[in-house]
Amino acid sequence: MRGQLLDLATDLFAARGVAATTIAHIAQRAGVTPAMVHYYFKSRDQLIDAVVMERIVPVIGFVWAPVPLAQDVPQAPIPDPAAGARAFIAEIVGRLVQCAAERPWLPALWLHEVVNEGGQLRERVLRHLPSDRLQAFAGLIADSQRQGAITPGVEPRLVFLSILGLTLLPLATSALWRRVWQADPQAQSIDTQAIAAHAIAMLTGGLFSPSAPPPAPPGR
Repeated sequence: MRGQLLDLATDLFAARGVAATTIAHIAQRAGVTPAMVHYYFKSRDQLIDAVVMERIVPVIGFVWAPVPLAQDVPQAPIPDPAAGARAFIAEIVGRLVQCAAERPWLPALWLHEVVNEGGQLRERVLRHLPSDRLQAFAGLIADSQRQGAITPGVEPRLVFLSILGLTLLPLATSALWRRVWQADPQAQSIDTQAIAAHAIAMLTGGLFSPSAPPPAPPGR
């Protein structure tokens, strides 16, 4: 029952927003009394903390687990940091999209309650971000950039945000862009694997092919 209540609370938080979801709403969805919810969670704050710790934090840990901690990275120069960066990006994207496919509430909840300035879960979630792994990942991107494998315009510290934007945003807005492309059967067939492939291609190859001619200067 406790796990079921957590699942229902998480779904409602994603659909209605945390601020608009009460214990009574959760109890009604579960078909129990509010007293039953309070039996497992003494307060609404305790329930919210449980959602963060037992539903969101494990996702964060799973997604960023492939990135080694700074002390685990060999001190000797990595022969091909670009290959390592590409592998990490592909693995992180794959894990993130996998989590979102298994947990349909994840994209909307993350965007509404963590990314949004007024998100109710922002402070609770931010303290659990793996800053050590994020720093190691940014360092790997920076190493690749110094070796000329990554374009100078890329900011290594923002790459992890680009990963989140290229995966969670398309997943969270699926109903919107499917409506925009409602007459296009190929657009309607875009699935989570296609979204992951798109994100990896954008992050590792960019929008333009290396062989594409440069744009003509203005006025020509």
